[in-house]
Amino acid sequence: MKRSEINAALRFAIEMLETWRWSLPVWGTWTVADFAANPEASQYLRSRQLGWDVTDFGSGRFADQGLVLFCLRNGILGMKGERSYAEKLLFIQEGQLTPAHLHKAKQEDIINRAGGDLVVEFCAADEMGRTTNADVTVLVDGLARHLRTWEPLVLHPGQSVTIPTGLYHRFYGAAGKGPVLVGEVSEVNDDRTDNYFLEPIGRFAEIEEDEPPLRPLWNEGSV
Repeated sequence: MKRSEINAALRFAIEMLETWRWSLPVWGTWTVADFAANPEASQYLRSRQLGWDVTDFGSGRFADQGLVLFCLRNGILGMKGERSYAEKLLFIQEGQLTPAHLHKAKQEDIINRAGGDLVVEFCAADEMGRTTNADVTVLVDGLARHLRTWEPLVLHPGQSVTIPTGLYHRFYGAAGKGPVLVGEVSEVNDDRTDNYFLEPIGRFAEIEEDEPPLRPLWNEGSV
């Protein structure tokens, strides 16, 4: 992705936060200079994957297949004394797909916080990570919902779904309903090691620098 595309995606997310009156921690507004001026805090945040994340999953088509995230709280997987939970905000445009993937370490709740409708689709997997045609059962606000393979589940604002480990899922904003502000509450999260995509794609974007960064991304290290 070009840095200008990432900056535009961040501005879109910031506008959504303003629209729905969500506030970020103070470091959510930090610039590159702010991170450089606070090295101890910067190390703490990056080691826990906290902050902004923008990706096109290597597609080159961010509007069709991409995602903006902000990680609010998280621990370090496998480290004693760290948080055992994580929380994120996801900013999803109409029709914008997060491709099919599963997690082996975390169970998560995906929550439609505000805006349009979120569509989530599921597919069962065997022990080798291969897809099966088995029906799936998920909890929607704590109530069992039985679904066929890749059957769309529509979450209206306020609704949530619990996604267990080992279950393929993909999601996108419903067409004609506007962008969606999504929450994720999960067990501790490691985006470097616990995303198993159905297709061979990239989790993080390769960045082409064509303008200064509006906000640094957590996975960049120093920029």
